[in-house]
Amino acid sequence: MLKRILTGTFAGCCLLAALTSLAAEPPRYNTVELQAEAQREVQNDLLNAVLFVELNDASPAALASAVNKNVNDTLRIAKEYKNVRVRSGNNQTYPVYAKANVLQGWRSRAEIRIESRDFESASALIGKLQAGMQLGNMTFSVSPEARRAAENELITEAITAFKARAEMIKTALAGRGYKLQRLNVASGYNAPQPRFAMAARAASSTAEVTAPNLEAGVSVVTVNANGAIEVLE
Repeated sequence: MLKRILTGTFAGCCLLAALTSLAAEPPRYNTVELQAEAQREVQNDLLNAVLFVELNDASPAALASAVNKNVNDTLRIAKEYKNVRVRSGNNQTYPVYAKANVLQGWRSRAEIRIESRDFESASALIGKLQAGMQLGNMTFSVSPEARRAAENELITEAITAFKARAEMIKTALAGRGYKLQRLNVASGYNAPQPRFAMAARAASSTAEVTAPNLEAGVSVVTVNANGAIEVLE
């Protein structure tokens, strides 16, 4: 008997708690989802490039020696350009087979990666290095610092645009005001592929190569504000 009383009391408490919760949070009407965004074109201020050397040889030891010499010479030249950051990239060697799966020789590829905000120095270095290496790819982007500064300004603009739309919706629904229920702010980044002129591949390791003409272009930084409001009657 006591067990039944305790069970009934517990169930009654749960029901009372649920009803109290519902009473504390009245149903919401006239809820509207909306979003707004602010975007800006930002000048690309960071260059990244990959140059590589790819050689073949029947002897893996001779091949490694030739590739390593090329990379070491490249890194030594790059030290002259103080405003350009240069580091080693991927390095791989793999066998080359002829017909009937017969080993014909070895091929090795080594990369170096360039990063700089000084486009003039980077262009001069790339042109110089192309005498012995090939340009794999080149991209431009907005540096993290510049992107963060743009986002901080756009956050205010996006929220202002969100509030303006909320006011328009309130007026359209003949409301006396509105209450913000939820607001999320997110950023986006779109870096179109830039255009650049690239010198032709050098005929020999001693050939002079014209430095590429660079057009960094712009990227689009976007901040989106989305959420929900309750229009008050």
